[in-house]
Amino acid sequence: MDLHTFDDTIVALSTPPGQSGIGIVRITGPEAIAIAEDVFVPAGPTRRPSQLQSFTTAYGRVVDGERTVDEVILTVMRAPKTYTTQDVVEINCHGGIVPLRRTLELVLAQGARLADPGEFTKRAFYFGRIDLAQAEAVGDLINARTVEAQAAAMDQLEGKFSQQVNGLRDSLVDLTASLEAALDFGEMDIEMMSKATILNACDGIAAQLTTLIDSAEVGRVLREGVKTAIVGRPNVGKSSLMNALLGHDRAIVTPIPGTTRDVVEDTINVGGATLLLADTAGLRESQDVVEAEGIQRTQTAMQKADLVLLVMDGSAPLGEEDVALMGTVPRDKTILVINKDDLPAGFEEQALAAWGDRAAVRISAKLGSGIDELKDVISQTIWGGGAGPGSSTLVTNVRHKVALERTRDHVIAARGAAEAGLTEEYIASDLREALDALGEIVGVTLAEDIIDRIFENFCIGK
Repeated sequence: MDLHTFDDTIVALSTPPGQSGIGIVRITGPEAIAIAEDVFVPAGPTRRPSQLQSFTTAYGRVVDGERTVDEVILTVMRAPKTYTTQDVVEINCHGGIVPLRRTLELVLAQGARLADPGEFTKRAFYFGRIDLAQAEAVGDLINARTVEAQAAAMDQLEGKFSQQVNGLRDSLVDLTASLEAALDFGEMDIEMMSKATILNACDGIAAQLTTLIDSAEVGRVLREGVKTAIVGRPNVGKSSLMNALLGHDRAIVTPIPGTTRDVVEDTINVGGATLLLADTAGLRESQDVVEAEGIQRTQTAMQKADLVLLVMDGSAPLGEEDVALMGTVPRDKTILVINKDDLPAGFEEQALAAWGDRAAVRISAKLGSGIDELKDVISQTIWGGGAGPGSSTLVTNVRHKVALERTRDHVIAARGAAEAGLTEEYIASDLREALDALGEIVGVTLAEDIIDRIFENFCIGK
């Protein structure tokens, strides 16, 4: 890989813009310490950046000529044991917009370049400190919204997923090398692999790939959350349910049907998954142009949802619209929520009979009763009856899943070639394709433009 583009020094804010107690200006590259020396005056004469040992700090001032910009704590981290493997300097400023901006401008004036999105992590990848899967885990860790998502990202950052991928690559390399050795040095009486040995090796590798691929749905839920649409007829308590799940008033609640005319969204953590809740307009025939648009958005939200909460008024008679809704919603991802359990029952038993053995919960959104039971049912539905993601290594990235599927396809093709009695050359060709596909996950065989696109999704300063 071409490393010449990383021989300059970059700088960025590593904390979000705005007011806070502390803001960090991060510098890395060959001139990081020299640049820091030009803008920082230590409180003690022996605490200049060039004099500091690695992973030590100094108190002092950032200065613009004779004028003090800010009182700061400066940390020096010397190559190669740093995040980027290059020298790194972090200047901890007061977290106001002006001192941070002026400190950044001073560093830029001394010759640093403003970092591209994700460039600190990209340098760590290109210099071999982490592989591409670990680099992507940095972004997942930053964006994690639940403890479970954080744990999955941390496992990947620590290399557990990469270890499995590299173990599979080693198995493929050993198998391919044995086949190609027999081809290249057949005159030296190298023993040919038996068909049974090749078939068993391919079966074992394919089984491991399948286990990883099967974990991708759980990984997707942790990484992306669960799109959850709350649907039903007008005035059945959809907005009240959303407020009850959130624990605060987010959606407007009135006794007037049609109050909700647009999709109202918020998030909640249920059973280790982030639910992306969407309170939708009531489904009914309407001549009102605005309400009709809201109903159309409801239909769209329901089609895109991973989970649907179908809310019905348990105190009212079961109507044709209710029955029609039961037939409209996707059966395998819908929970029937019978609301207004605090009022005299109107049709609960009829509804449950019509719904069959699918998930159903009685609640009172007004009183909050049944909400914990609903959350339990939601969790069971998300995790397929399990208690959560568990402790096994998960595939959390669509790119990784696609690469694993392609790898398995090529391994299966190699097995088919062996089963058909084709020569080692054909078998090895499919295995080399499998190796290339698997190498894309850790960045060994991935094209440069795709790598660039991956890091473009990072925040600046990481």
